[in-house]
Amino acid sequence: MLTKLRAFIQALNQADNNALHSDNSLQIACAVLLIEVMRADDQFEASEQKAIVTLLQQQFKLSINEANELLASATLFTEQATDFYQFTSKLNQHYSIEEKIKMVEMLWHVANADGKIAAVEQHTIRKIADLLNLRHHEYLKSKLNVIDKPTT
Repeated sequence: MLTKLRAFIQALNQADNNALHSDNSLQIACAVLLIEVMRADDQFEASEQKAIVTLLQQQFKLSINEANELLASATLFTEQATDFYQFTSKLNQHYSIEEKIKMVEMLWHVANADGKIAAVEQHTIRKIADLLNLRHHEYLKSKLNVIDKPTT
């Protein structure tokens, strides 16, 4: 019984590793980071989840079904993740500085989707921005780009 359980856990871990190294790994990495901001304050608002789906659709030109599937897959990763590094390192390998700034702006959109940014959400975004090697002024600019824009 214990052997079967270990084999099952190994198979799950292997599947996770394969997904992170697949063609859609950038999508998964972005989705995980967005979910982590949503989860940061332990309040799962429908507005934040809707914002994530919309952002994923726009960023990766996905249908609503594809974005929801990506959200579901990424949620599994967030439940097993111990840190952000495995996801931010993927973005660092493939994203330009402008794309990383846009990613942080997406994080701010999620944090602000419910109309208030909790301190823990701000802290989470700061940690992610640091791991994306953004300078402080780039982090602040990304926040101001989102927060100062009037909502329509």
